[in-house]
Amino acid sequence: MRPLFSRAWRAGLAAAGVALFSGCSWLNPFAGSSPKMAALPPIKATVEARVDWSYSIGKAGNFVFYPAASNDAVFVAAQDGSLARLENGIEKWRVKTGKPLSAGVGSDGERVAVGTRKGEALVFSARDGAFLWQAEASSEILAPPLVEGDLVIVKSGDHRLAAFDETGKQKWASQRPSPSLSLRGASPMRAMENLVLTGFPGGKLAAISQENGAPLWEGMVALPKGATELERVADVSAPPAVLGATVCAAAFQGRVTCFDFAQGGNVLWTRDNLSSHVGLALDDRGVYVTDDESALHALDLASGGSRWKMEKLLRRKLTAPLALGAYLALGDVEGYVHIVDRDDGALAGRLKLDGSIAVAPQPLPGGKFLIQTRSGRVYGVSLRQFRGQKPE
Repeated sequence: MRPLFSRAWRAGLAAAGVALFSGCSWLNPFAGSSPKMAALPPIKATVEARVDWSYSIGKAGNFVFYPAASNDAVFVAAQDGSLARLENGIEKWRVKTGKPLSAGVGSDGERVAVGTRKGEALVFSARDGAFLWQAEASSEILAPPLVEGDLVIVKSGDHRLAAFDETGKQKWASQRPSPSLSLRGASPMRAMENLVLTGFPGGKLAAISQENGAPLWEGMVALPKGATELERVADVSAPPAVLGATVCAAAFQGRVTCFDFAQGGNVLWTRDNLSSHVGLALDDRGVYVTDDESALHALDLASGGSRWKMEKLLRRKLTAPLALGAYLALGDVEGYVHIVDRDDGALAGRLKLDGSIAVAPQPLPGGKFLIQTRSGRVYGVSLRQFRGQKPE
């Protein structure tokens, strides 16, 4: 399981007995018994979440692997170096990369990219799995590479970005100033127009040029505050969410902030005292945030005001939500998928997977989604409306 903080601080923090981050749970040796996670409440299902297909790629170990979808293909990876292409859940090819992996998968449908703990970016042909090239980043790669245009962009654990061209030659590198204490990990990146959007330690969200790595604007999601370095950790550790020109991000021990991309990153609104390390989702009605206690918040897209708050799944280590029409989908620590009504926060459906920790659902065409578990099974899931219930 992963500690909360960067490598330089691990030993000292552990010796001092302060909180460490393990997966998504707080561990404090001086605390009494921790509050238990909520039992699964009974629900009146209005929608059925069903598995269309499943596939075993291999265990994730202490890392997080996201499946990637491009057109009709799904690409999946595992810690042991396995990498595969699926179509409708059917394996089209599977290769061994030859190295243990720590991050994946990024793909544009033509190339597939994964990363290793030694900082190696490995790129393969999406068509047949043939090895294309390898490049070296500055440190371990913990976030899925971003494959855009002729570039493969990687973000390493020291929060540096590096872009490599179609031959594997480095085109540019970018680094933002970082505080001495930060969450261990690398916030996943999002592409928007010709920019890379990604979060950094210190509560920052940056828009970086894909052409040369130059920062075009930087927004403050949350201001670090507190008397100690620990209290001042306010990292943007989850990917930003984008809808049109609206970009929203959440910070650990911080707040949620939305920006107007068309106006150079001007702040639209902020919502204080809402900490999230897993992230959020947007749709045309709202901003949906999973906080650090696994409460799910719905905020007004225009103002950030509260619409509803759902606390029936507290401490179940929920993932970030995925917006699916009238519903939201989230995974949890026991491998359940929860379907939530976006209008009122009611639990609308539930699906049990393999019992291991689920990562955040990823979208598929047609209102379907992908979800991968820590034990290495990948599921294609669809929703079926019960007769007489509201449409998606």
